[in-house]
Amino acid sequence: MNFLCISGYFKGSEFLEACKAEGNTVYLVTSNKLKDQPWPRASIDEIYYMEEDENGAWNMDDFIKGMAFLMRHNKIDRVVALDDFDVEKAAHIREAFRIPGMGQTTARLFRDKLAMRFKALEAGLNVPPFSALFNDGEINDFISKVEAPWLVKPRSEASATGIKKVYSGQELWEHIHSLGEERHNYLVEQFRPGDVYHVDSLSVDGKVVFSRVSKYMDTPFEVAHGGGIFRTATVAFGSADDKALQKMNKDLMAAFGMHFSACHTEYIKSKETGAFYFLETASRVGGAHISDMVEATSGINLWAEWAKLETAKAKGEKYKFPKVKKDHAGLIVSLSRFQHPDTSSFTDPEIWWRMKEDYHIGMIVQSKSEERIKELLDHYAERIFKEFHASAPAPDKSVH
Repeated sequence: MNFLCISGYFKGSEFLEACKAEGNTVYLVTSNKLKDQPWPRASIDEIYYMEEDENGAWNMDDFIKGMAFLMRHNKIDRVVALDDFDVEKAAHIREAFRIPGMGQTTARLFRDKLAMRFKALEAGLNVPPFSALFNDGEINDFISKVEAPWLVKPRSEASATGIKKVYSGQELWEHIHSLGEERHNYLVEQFRPGDVYHVDSLSVDGKVVFSRVSKYMDTPFEVAHGGGIFRTATVAFGSADDKALQKMNKDLMAAFGMHFSACHTEYIKSKETGAFYFLETASRVGGAHISDMVEATSGINLWAEWAKLETAKAKGEKYKFPKVKKDHAGLIVSLSRFQHPDTSSFTDPEIWWRMKEDYHIGMIVQSKSEERIKELLDHYAERIFKEFHASAPAPDKSVH
């Protein structure tokens, strides 16, 4: 099978390696500025580079022309987006060349936060009260009916990028006016205090065959806008939260028409009512090394399994999911004021992985005990804050 993988960010090496190991021909399309990144070139047959404009976007007409030339002699069987920002590009290519997989309508449900909310609401799932920013009357109606504070969110950015918290109707309107002609690319929703959870899953033939429920110890918004330390850990297996989110996630994937892919989905548990609300989803493997934590807890490398699944579907073969283990795991990541932080003083046997990126410090811990994971993450957060931590302001928009 011939696979075209798209990534405007340096990620997905494990997918590329596993895809090649399955016997496929692997093509990669990425940004020209990523030419010198350590891509697993032994697993890639050809790499093609796209120039970015001043906004970091690719010219899709040029992309389609390049694809048309490639396909004269090389039939493409599958197109895979390795990053959030590539989901729409991949859907565009599939539609243009009638390649099987997620089309543009379904892809919007996994990229457009406004489309996600409308679809989840239509499916009977809880979502925080929200409004598009298209119509002044609808916005004023939202202000009159929904208690502040509110979050203004970009419809297509990733993580907590570009989110603004506002506390009054006047402040909301000032921010909307500051968006100018871009206001239609944003939405407003009620801020609901609560704990944020994420479900990392894999779907096959329209059914979720694997999912792992975890809880952020500080919300991504708090980390991005407060300069905090990123921490997340698995929840107790079989607990009420685990069961509720396993079911909610299956219902969501069915409603969104997910047939086969890895997904990373976030929910919030209201402190006021204890109810879960859907926040957002993405048809990709979780970032910020969450996929590594999932492997520590389950033995499942989501990147590799995703490649095996895509290959099986392309060949018309039955995909068999491997055996899953159940360990608890936790992840901690922080910016560091040192270029190469020395973590040798962290000696606990539960340490499963150590981060090796400039000006970052991070670890994954693994244990049979959920309490031990929390204990270690609390202790490490205290030490990292005192000995290593640095912070930077959250960007107004994504920077690759």
